[in-house]
Amino acid sequence: MSHFSVLSTALTDTDALCAALADVGYREVEVHDTAQPLHGYRGDRREHTAHVIVRRRHVGRLSNDIGFLHGEDGRFTAAISDYDRRRHDAAWLDRLTARHAYHVTAARLAEEGFHLAEETTERDGTVRMVLRRVR
Repeated sequence: MSHFSVLSTALTDTDALCAALADVGYREVEVHDTAQPLHGYRGDRREHTAHVIVRRRHVGRLSNDIGFLHGEDGRFTAAISDYDRRRHDAAWLDRLTARHAYHVTAARLAEEGFHLAEETTERDGTVRMVLRRVR
C-alpha cells in the first residue's frame, strides 16, 4: 500500500487547475464541492480527501488517485502517492503549475476585454502571447 505525500502548491483556481490537468493529459477530472476520499491502487479508500480528483484508472494501471484539496488559504495541496511520485514528481508539478498560471492569466485578460491574437511557445517553455483589446 503506497503512502500519500501531501504537497503545497501555488494552485488556486479550480477551473484553471482542471484545464491545466487536461493540458498534461488528464481530461477526466472530478470536481466536488465537498472533499471526497481518494482511493489506492486496489480501490481501497484512503484517509486523504480532495475536491479535484484524477481517479486511478486515468493515471495508470497500478496507480492511486491523485487529489487536490482546496485549503482555507485559497491554495490547493496535492495528494500524490509515493508510487505515483516517480511519474508525478516536482517537474510534473511545475508543468502543471505553469499551465494553471497560463489559464488564470488568459481568463483574467478575457475578463478585461482582451483577445488572444497569437501565441508562441519558446524552446525553454516560455509562452508569448499577443493580445488585442476587443472593442
